[in-house]
Amino acid sequence: MNILVTGGAGFIGSHLCEELLKNNSNNIYVIDNLSTGTLDNIAHLKENERFHLVIDTIKNEAIMSELIYKCDAVFHLAAAVGVKLIMEQPVETIETNILGTEIVLRYCNKFKKKVLITSTSEVYGKHEEHTLSETDNRVMGPTQLHRWAYAGSKALDEFLAFAYYKEKKLPVVITRLFNTVGPRQTGQYGMVIPRFVQSALLGKPIAVYGDGKQSRSFLYVMDAVKALVKLMDTESAIGNLFNVGHGDDISISDLAHLVKKLTNSSSEIQYIPYDDVYGSGFEDMRRRTPDISKLNKLIDFAPTKNIEGILKKVIEYFKQ
Repeated sequence: MNILVTGGAGFIGSHLCEELLKNNSNNIYVIDNLSTGTLDNIAHLKENERFHLVIDTIKNEAIMSELIYKCDAVFHLAAAVGVKLIMEQPVETIETNILGTEIVLRYCNKFKKKVLITSTSEVYGKHEEHTLSETDNRVMGPTQLHRWAYAGSKALDEFLAFAYYKEKKLPVVITRLFNTVGPRQTGQYGMVIPRFVQSALLGKPIAVYGDGKQSRSFLYVMDAVKALVKLMDTESAIGNLFNVGHGDDISISDLAHLVKKLTNSSSEIQYIPYDDVYGSGFEDMRRRTPDISKLNKLIDFAPTKNIEGILKKVIEYFKQ
């Protein structure tokens, strides 16, 4: 089977390629412009004759048309990611997420290829009253705040994917990824766990943004990847939306203390106002935790690692 992974040199994408290559009948094609992905993530895959890399943007229609035509299925992961990047490059965020996904869907429809779209928990916006299920209302901030550009662009991706499914009968699966973490993730764009772990290992202050009482859930990257692969292989997933995340959450302050404990670090934990990091008017949500019962019911999904197990993997990675 020929499979295209957009954003395959990224953190999640590289792990997905590894998993797909375990099936010796798969040939994996990757397109990535290396804006947030790196060649280091896939260096160990490049010697595999079933792995093929194209360094280009998903906005290049000629190349996307050729790749999608030759492949049987598409995992669409390419996107602008990370709150810091989104705040600094809002135009690139919107164009990559909306135009790129529109091109992927259009050519998948033209050649009738099955596609899995990775969306994000960001689309829930400021909704935080309870664990979030796929049918919950979204609560968005004002359009003047770049913070919500990513959420808006990914929500439009979902609308477009559902439209292609309903009108064109395109076989599409949509997933909302919550915080996915593990080895190879970088703290460069504000990702909290690699940022905390690197600081702790270097003995630098662990910077908690805000008061630290906000809570998040974290899913181990291989649990996420295996869920994506199973969903692509499950016929009844077509035309449906699924949360992919961990059902347990932790406050960011508690996360910082746990990282400090597991690394035996002497680092000081510092609390920094959001405005000092992202500028005035930044908005954040106090809690974001998924209801994963729908995913569990369909593919018998259950995370294999809790937050401590995930942190140990990340700490080991950065020590190496």
